[in-house]
Amino acid sequence: MKKEFICIVCPNGCHISVDDDNHISGYTCLRGLKYVEQELKDPRRFLTSTFKVNNGLSRVCPCRSSTNVPKDKMFDIIKEIDKVQVNAPIKMHQVIIKNVLNLGVDIIATKEIDKDGK
Repeated sequence: MKKEFICIVCPNGCHISVDDDNHISGYTCLRGLKYVEQELKDPRRFLTSTFKVNNGLSRVCPCRSSTNVPKDKMFDIIKEIDKVQVNAPIKMHQVIIKNVLNLGVDIIATKEIDKDGK
């Protein structure tokens, strides 16, 4: 069964195909080839989400993974993030969850949240 990909590595957006014999065609640079090879073996994505903040000027804070995570683990990671509540203040790039699910990936804050002055 033929598989189709649109490369997201560079602005060209090449339409890349993989046939039944795993022959890859349609890429215009080696980055596209490597992208599809990675997608076939172990698809990964950056994860973005939010976590709960206690005593802050905002009730939630955006966060992201420190590197790409396996695509099939994304919902499991989101479940872990949903369990987290962090007391303000929160610093940019503060590690919220270290080594989430033992994947070697940290979840880090992407915004500073000051403590509520009340």
